[in-house]
Amino acid sequence: MPKLIFSNQNNEFFISLKKAVDAYFEQNNIKKTGDWRLFSKTIILIVSAIAIYSVLIFVQPGYAVALLLCGLLGFNLASIGFSVMHDANHGSYCTKPWLNDLMGLSMNFMGASSYFWKQKHNILHHTYTNIDGLDDDIAKSPIIRQCESQRWVPAHKVQHLYLLPIYALSTIFWLFIMDFTKYFKRKIYTTDAWKLSTRNHVIFWATKILYVFFYMVLPIMLWGFLPWLVGFFMFHAFMGLTLSIVFQLAHVVENTEFDTIALDETKHIETAWAEHQIKTTSNFAMNNKVISWFVGGLNFQIEHHLFPKVSHVHYPAISKIVAEKCKEFNLPYNYFPTMSGAFLSHLRVMKWLGKKPALLQQQLHAA
Repeated sequence: MPKLIFSNQNNEFFISLKKAVDAYFEQNNIKKTGDWRLFSKTIILIVSAIAIYSVLIFVQPGYAVALLLCGLLGFNLASIGFSVMHDANHGSYCTKPWLNDLMGLSMNFMGASSYFWKQKHNILHHTYTNIDGLDDDIAKSPIIRQCESQRWVPAHKVQHLYLLPIYALSTIFWLFIMDFTKYFKRKIYTTDAWKLSTRNHVIFWATKILYVFFYMVLPIMLWGFLPWLVGFFMFHAFMGLTLSIVFQLAHVVENTEFDTIALDETKHIETAWAEHQIKTTSNFAMNNKVISWFVGGLNFQIEHHLFPKVSHVHYPAISKIVAEKCKEFNLPYNYFPTMSGAFLSHLRVMKWLGKKPALLQQQLHAA
């Protein structure tokens, strides 16, 4: 596999930043993990998801209402992923490891594997952010091209037009193709996966079977195949769009940087890891409390990448410290004031990347 080495000798920025953030928690006598805000959100989101599912299964409302509820359930589960699963699998949900593990399994009951997520997201994405060849979040694909170093195919010319349908289908591919590919190949992108213990094998298959029963077999028995199929795609469309858009707005926008590494190559990056995170990450809608609540603070992606062990409920407070330190050390602090602005930036980037590489080079030289 490729090997990447950051130049962490010149790490004054992160040393100074970490000292200031630690002082914030110590002076205010608060823990870095979640508090009543996260725990109350967990109850609201999980109870509402169970309620929506129960109405669909036991009440069986009219088709129009059922379709709306399917979309709402998809959005609800995406928010559970952002707010509960994400913190838990980073170990920032609470101070008790067993509760982090339990809450992290909320991903499995959405159909995916928390075991592979921890490797794909916590290790590869957070360590090698926007590094083509290591970051699985921007893995090479014949369908979409997410950075200049990736191979271009003619279909990419219109990728900005078919992008949203692809995002809408992303969780279906994730659950039924990508998870199983990782499981049987024992590989995540270009990196060998951790060895599964007997417990993890059991959890993987048990939760996949439970997902098929509760989201496929039982609804088909009660609703019939065609109504289930329409509802299932509505459910996944909302979940896939919500998850994909939020994560893409953090890294694949106009103000973030990319790098690449070839297979079996050892590459040295001139900046320290923390500075790399700053340059490859962007925030959005930081003053919008409603968006922050539903996306689990992932609109403060810079703070999350620098301090993944800190719960998202603290990001608005420490963002002020991070912004000040970036200014002090002459580093960018990338952000978009609104979510719509970040989304339009993402579309512009994807449209630009859809052009032939020769045209891109001409535009870069002209600029």
